[in-house]
Amino acid sequence: MAAVARGRGLPRAWLCRRAGPGSGRHYRAALCTELKQPLAIKEVASRPVRPHEVRVDVHFCGVNFADILVCRGQYQEKPQLPFTPGMEFSGTVLETGTDVSTVKEGDRVIGVSGFNGMAEECIIDPKTLWQIPERVPLREAATLPVSYGTAILALEHRACTRPGETVLVTAAAGATGLAVVDVATNVLQAQVIAAAGSDEKCKLAMQKGAQSTVNYGQGGLKEAVRKLVGSGGVNVAIDTVGGDVFLEALRSLAWEGRIVVVGFAGGTIASVPANLLLLKNVSAVGLYWGRYKEQNFPVFSRTLSSALQYCQQGRIQPHIGAVFKLEERERESTSRGRSRLPAEQGARCGARSQDPGIMT
Repeated sequence: MAAVARGRGLPRAWLCRRAGPGSGRHYRAALCTELKQPLAIKEVASRPVRPHEVRVDVHFCGVNFADILVCRGQYQEKPQLPFTPGMEFSGTVLETGTDVSTVKEGDRVIGVSGFNGMAEECIIDPKTLWQIPERVPLREAATLPVSYGTAILALEHRACTRPGETVLVTAAAGATGLAVVDVATNVLQAQVIAAAGSDEKCKLAMQKGAQSTVNYGQGGLKEAVRKLVGSGGVNVAIDTVGGDVFLEALRSLAWEGRIVVVGFAGGTIASVPANLLLLKNVSAVGLYWGRYKEQNFPVFSRTLSSALQYCQQGRIQPHIGAVFKLEERERESTSRGRSRLPAEQGARCGARSQDPGIMT
């Protein structure tokens, strides 16, 4: 489930505890020094900010499935060892470079940092910071960029979901799945069928707003969906599982339906039978959330602004399954494909995997 790693949130003077003659400031960071091994919490020397950079005091950092994969050497991006994981965070601005005018010291922000957010402070390009509205807590804000950014891009931009349409969500109790259920139901006013692998997970998706659920651990997804909506099928499917689940979701689409491929948490990448696309005039499209930051930043930025707005308006309610300290770095459940990750620091850290979670 969604987990959050918590940072320090201590006075700025605390950051200078190691300062003295001949030495600079230090802060703690979670370092991956060896793949597939627990992260190490170490003191890191703080460097000066450049004119176009911002230093942020991290309060919460999200822990995502991608963080787990990158620490196992299984992600498409492979940072050089040692590195600090953490793709998203929330915190307050500590310092700005001389050329920065978009944020100021003390501003509350969320940031998308690539892989370096699981630390007590982070230096970042102000372009990838968004100011947090007053009514949005820092902890909830840390959960928004990856999961809700993905959900909004998938539903609004890639699938062009319309009010009243039926949306099938696989892995619906995961971090991304719950965000998709939340946005589809409470923002887009769609009818949501949440598919997950256990009754407990289905119940969680129902609490988030799904109108119907399917436990595909008890039988075929396609037949279960047919019983719910008839032979017409669903208008939109958002899949993060891959493999046979993807193929059954594809076969569950209605005429001119759309399926969005978000990931392959099940470990298998399916081949798309092109005849299925032709027979019902359906569309299969991909979504690589992080790539939008480089290829279409206005769309990327708009999704994060929308997530913050929806949260401020009370239209979405991010699910937080757990909150950890940075020192609580040893995480169990290797049987579920997770690496051992740190949780909380002095700032909050948010974590997600196949189940939604945040580390703070």
